Amino acid sequence: MEAAKFFAELKRRKVYRVAVTYAVVGWIIVQVATQTFPFLEVPNWTVRLVIVLVALGFPVALVLAWIYDFTRQGIKRTAPKIDIVPVNQPNEKSIAVLPFADLSPLHDHDYFSEGIAEEILAALAKIDNLRVAARRSSFWFKDRNAQLSEIAQKLNVEHVLEGSVRRDGNRVRITCELINAQQGFTIWSNTFDREFQGIFAVEDEITNAIVDALKLKLEIAPTSSRIGNTDAYDVYLQGLFWSDKGTEDALRRSLDLFARALQIDPRFSRAWTGVAKSWLWLADAYVHPREAYAKVREAALNALKIDNDDAEAHVYLGETKRILDWDLDGAAAEFACAVELDPKSTPSNYFSASLFAQRGDRANALAYLERTSKIDPASLWVSDFACELYRYFGLTEQAIVEGERALQLDPTFLHGPPALATVYRYLGRFDEAIALYDKAKTFTGRPGIGLAITYAMMGRREDACKTLDETIGIRAYTPGDGIAFVHVALGEYDEAIRALEQACEDRSSSLHNVGITPEFKPLRGDARFLSILRRIGIDPEKAFAASA
Repeated sequence: MEAAKFFAELKRRKVYRVAVTYAVVGWIIVQVATQTFPFLEVPNWTVRLVIVLVALGFPVALVLAWIYDFTRQGIKRTAPKIDIVPVNQPNEKSIAVLPFADLSPLHDHDYFSEGIAEEILAALAKIDNLRVAARRSSFWFKDRNAQLSEIAQKLNVEHVLEGSVRRDGNRVRITCELINAQQGFTIWSNTFDREFQGIFAVEDEITNAIVDALKLKLEIAPTSSRIGNTDAYDVYLQGLFWSDKGTEDALRRSLDLFARALQIDPRFSRAWTGVAKSWLWLADAYVHPREAYAKVREAALNALKIDNDDAEAHVYLGETKRILDWDLDGAAAEFACAVELDPKSTPSNYFSASLFAQRGDRANALAYLERTSKIDPASLWVSDFACELYRYFGLTEQAIVEGERALQLDPTFLHGPPALATVYRYLGRFDEAIALYDKAKTFTGRPGIGLAITYAMMGRREDACKTLDETIGIRAYTPGDGIAFVHVALGEYDEAIRALEQACEDRSSSLHNVGITPEFKPLRGDARFLSILRRIGIDPEKAFAASA
């Protein structure tokens, strides 16, 4: 180990802090012994013994500090340092593409304005030595009146592309400005007036102009040039717009629009990918997983038949292999293919991190989580996911940081109760957890499994059972592993096993997490629990070793 790395590791393992603390306390003990023992007529050899013991204990304390760490959950062996795979490359430039403003006469083309920006973002993301902030991060700043310098700082980018779109009938005007946000000057700007039929060429022109301005090489054709029918493309952009809203109504609306796009152009592969995405987000929350993931698989396969280089479609196919087939090796292969095709993609890295964690591969899980966080630094989904993953691995401080960050980004995060509530519950900070669950209920309209688990852990059995019944009654589908969570907290292990068996039958997408979830520790010695893990493709020993 190099000297610099060795001293850095000493600092990370808090050896310096232990050394200083031990020296101060040891000095106080020696002073007390030398000053008080003679007055108490304690033999002099005892003073010398105290000094010798304090001296001998010093290296022992340093060794223990290197090996062990004091956490809120007690004394634990210090986790090895994880070397994260870097996303940034040497001499890499960086950019964020903001959602374009809709300047159409009726302001009814928001979907089109966002879609144009997203197409340019997707094309730029495929260029070597250019780091592009992911869509969820850059589009988060829409309507927030943030300064460009603030956006650049939060997304860790040098450049920002902003613009506007005015569509009137068949005429489209696109205005773009590329800004060095850190230095505050415009690098390039232009206005394009075109017929709608020429929209793909405009997107390519803008992409090429940005690449030229940043002095980069464009060695591949922009994505937009592979789209044939502009009418199908217009409907597709509407579907994409609604698919990112997250509500059941919006997702089902997106499915209708993707279907219309495919009626116009059956060879439009990205519309099939959109269908797969919408069914993926409908699954579990709104639709029974067996039904929804069958739709995901069908759509992903159709997309890949047309374009086998669609990284996002490979991700969705991988999820169906994991959930419907319990084929974790097959899922891993699809995710690896997606990362190879599009290493800067949020879904590719996000789902890879999740699968590595579920299989107990802590190093790769944290590496891909770090990659995802760098690609998508202002994403609520990523921060909430990071909070959850860090908690599984006993990295409580990091979990709290990410959980608080997600709430700061958007306190009304629609996805559900924030992962931070789960961390608070795990730490015994029940009042804070309940406050977050109650706040989430004002937006979701349902109490949630998390609140029931919290009541159960507090010994409030009646409240836990009532909340669980309310949750099951409101939701169209409640994952069996979530129900099992409550039963474990209540000490009802037979009921928990039955609920997990039902989750297997249903193909709950979150079932693979139970092996690394700390709250399921009471079941780890149960042969039935171990059998369930092996059945779904999890090695219990690896999963248990990786989790807190």
